[in-house]
Amino acid sequence: MPEWSLNQIITALLTLAAFVAAGSLAYFILTRIAAKLAGRTTTSLDNLLLRAIEKPVVLAIIIFGLNLALKTLPLSGRVSTIQHAVVQGFTAALTMYAAHAVAEALLKWYAQEIAGTTKTSLDDKMIPVLRKVILLSALLLGALWILDVVGVDLPWLRNWLVQTGTRVGLILFLSMFLIFLTGRIIPAAVRPAVMQKAKDQPEEEIRKRVDTLSGVFVSAAEVVIILMASFMLLSELGLDIAPLLAGAGVAGVAIGFGAQSLIKDILNGLFVILENQYRIGDVVKIADISGQVEDISLRRTILRDMDGIVHSIPNGEIRVASNYTREYSRANLDISVGYGEDLDSVIAVVNKVGKELAEDPAWAPRIIKAPQFLRVENLGDSGIAMKIVGDTRPMEQWNVMGELRKRLKKAFDTEGIEIPWPHTKVYFGNSPETTSQPGHSKGKTEESRPK
Repeated sequence: MPEWSLNQIITALLTLAAFVAAGSLAYFILTRIAAKLAGRTTTSLDNLLLRAIEKPVVLAIIIFGLNLALKTLPLSGRVSTIQHAVVQGFTAALTMYAAHAVAEALLKWYAQEIAGTTKTSLDDKMIPVLRKVILLSALLLGALWILDVVGVDLPWLRNWLVQTGTRVGLILFLSMFLIFLTGRIIPAAVRPAVMQKAKDQPEEEIRKRVDTLSGVFVSAAEVVIILMASFMLLSELGLDIAPLLAGAGVAGVAIGFGAQSLIKDILNGLFVILENQYRIGDVVKIADISGQVEDISLRRTILRDMDGIVHSIPNGEIRVASNYTREYSRANLDISVGYGEDLDSVIAVVNKVGKELAEDPAWAPRIIKAPQFLRVENLGDSGIAMKIVGDTRPMEQWNVMGELRKRLKKAFDTEGIEIPWPHTKVYFGNSPETTSQPGHSKGKTEESRPK
């Protein structure tokens, strides 16, 4: 081993220290840039990418400095070869680490900003799988690179990766890109078509229709893309897909006979969507279950009721669909007043309260037509039932009816209008007679009412 002079050692240490300082400075600069971009841009992609390359950049600077520092020292041929191999091995590992970090940053950005806006949950399920695939690919490529550096030759594996592996990776990349593209293009294409056919519809109605159609079309497109990618991957891996396709055709016929209910669900779901019977966000009653529509597919509809319970209803079970929020809703309630009240005065109070509610700035955007007296609905046992109706924005009828009941109660208390309660008459003794008979006493009566 050649002897090193003090000047050579000091030069090597100073070189390494300079590159360590440069790496620290680079880390500081990248951190500051990422912090500034986080507050200026509307996306987190740039911030995530900078965070991903911070450590690889610092390590690359330090490795380069270490290599340069070692070159300032006189090394024997064997030691120089080992040093060169170690540096190349670290470079290979660092390159794979950087590639994995960038890919992980892209997946994280997609999960945060894109997956939530798509009309399907398939990409949410694919992201964890892709994370594992990318990690394994980075480890495999890094290991092969390091083996090549140290002189271990695996020609069959290298040839497979260069030829078949490249095509497999390209198929996976293109399929994921197409899935991403369909999730962005289909909603953008569906919205103008829906708006053209529903020019007079409110924005909320258009949005519901767009969400429903986009979800179905995107899901169907993703299934087609995945099937095509699967067949292409099987073909690249050397499997003959012709028998598989033939078997799938025979199995499809057999399954068709045994899955008639599934076919019924799909056909009924197709008509539900095409006829626009209900959309995502509507409140409906189907299969004797009421709730808000959270998702629609060709096979089933998912409702969430007032108790928060999620119901998954096969579309084949839907015979009658009642939509409570199509275009507009109606506040429809009955109130009762005592028989001793002047109906004209009560009607005037009811109409006044309904008009004030419709003119209230907090409630005016929710009301289309002010709630007003419609008719005397019933002459009940203890009071006169009056029907009040008014039109509201979709899904606002329950809020409007609750506020109207509260205001009517206050107005009736102010005007002295009696809201009746059940009356009960109890007779003691004989039944009362219109005329008293000699020798018979008239029965006593009491009227009781709830306190």
